Amino acid sequence: MSSHNNSNIDIGFEINQHKDYQRLQVVTLSQELVEKFDESTSQYNVQSIEYKPFLRFFIANCLNDLTHNTLAEFLSNTLNNRSTGAILLQCNNLDNRYHNHDTLIDLNIRLSTAISHLIGLPNLDSMSGKFYARFSVKNEDNSDSYLRQAHRRMELHNDGTYVEEKTDWVLMQKIIESNVEGGESLLLHLDDWTDLQKFYEHPLAKENLRWGSPSSKNVDYKTTHPIFLDEDEDGKPMMSYIDQFVEPKNMEQGLYLYELGESLESDSATYSVKLNEGSMLIINNYFWLHGRDKFTANKNLHRELLRQRGVFN
Repeated sequence: MSSHNNSNIDIGFEINQHKDYQRLQVVTLSQELVEKFDESTSQYNVQSIEYKPFLRFFIANCLNDLTHNTLAEFLSNTLNNRSTGAILLQCNNLDNRYHNHDTLIDLNIRLSTAISHLIGLPNLDSMSGKFYARFSVKNEDNSDSYLRQAHRRMELHNDGTYVEEKTDWVLMQKIIESNVEGGESLLLHLDDWTDLQKFYEHPLAKENLRWGSPSSKNVDYKTTHPIFLDEDEDGKPMMSYIDQFVEPKNMEQGLYLYELGESLESDSATYSVKLNEGSMLIINNYFWLHGRDKFTANKNLHRELLRQRGVFN
């Protein structure tokens, strides 16, 4: 199935390249598909999906069946393809029944759960104790990481740097927002990074570094791994980096990390992507770095996000 301006609305979704960013594939679910999915899964509330892991696979299968078993294959192929590896998934206009706040949130959670279980298996999120985490961004914040802090840019990074589990993919969904200006998602593909070879060929590129995390993450151990992991099947580098949680032990490591971070943040190939409510970004975590731009100050600013991350089937 081609991902180039290919209309597949007869099977419930359309695929197009993003108008500004060729690597990013835009999947638009039809209104009819979402309504049929809702009808076949709405009897399972969010709590039942949290308590019964097999229900997550059931609702994923419902969604895939409605696309004649084509959606899972497309998602998997795209995310594992190094030249793409990123999907913006959105829904066509939904009718008035979804204007109810709680109904809309429940639908969004079911939908992102279905998508994640077509891709693979989410890791336990230690921050929430569930297979997903929900969190709010507001105008004021006193947390111990940049995740919820609205007025600063969250720098480009990979997820899962401080846990022992593999983190093949990340799904980030905007559930709902109000009074928001700014806060666009930032994406940089590893192969578009101007200085990739400089840092990949550095003597410290494959040296084990120590990684920890703040108390809010609920991870009580530290782990070690290099910035650049094993190469992919084509011999190209894969990356696992975040500025906040890496713990350099000497000047050489500290300066390498400083220069790497400065290079990433100044790279002109970074995408800035605006998400509509209910839409989600799904990326290959080892090919892409992601972050978030800062918000414009507003005392009523509110955004609720959902995150899942895990391994491929």
